[in-house]
Amino acid sequence: MKKTQEQISKNMRAVKSKDSKIELLLRKELRFRHLTYRKNCGNVIGKPDIVFKGIKLAIFCDSEFWHGYQWEEKRKAEHKSNEEFWHTKIERNMQRDKEVTEQLQSQGWTVLRFWGKEIEKNTAACADIIQAKVEELKNNGKK
Repeated sequence: MKKTQEQISKNMRAVKSKDSKIELLLRKELRFRHLTYRKNCGNVIGKPDIVFKGIKLAIFCDSEFWHGYQWEEKRKAEHKSNEEFWHTKIERNMQRDKEVTEQLQSQGWTVLRFWGKEIEKNTAACADIIQAKVEELKNNGKK
């Protein structure tokens, strides 16, 4: 069944920019592991979803739709209505993600990005990566 423009608009307005399902899943796992972080840190470039400020670790939880997962291979062709708008929007998001990552790295930050499906399917593995990076960065700081 095809959705009306009003239904599509309502759905898009309901999309959260913070505290999304994937962020909550990952943060819950990190709390379980007693890892202390800040969320949606506005004074860090790109406003990362999860931040370990003292060791300069920024984590982004990227949803497949908004951040262009498999964009050229698959997703770009899926847009049937208002193609020009969506292609411009999502490609700009992808470019911004790249710029933010580069800016943070140039300031000495480590950046980790996880796709939403990756977090949903294997939250523990994503948290394992984060925990290992936290330990590595903490140990490097002690030298």
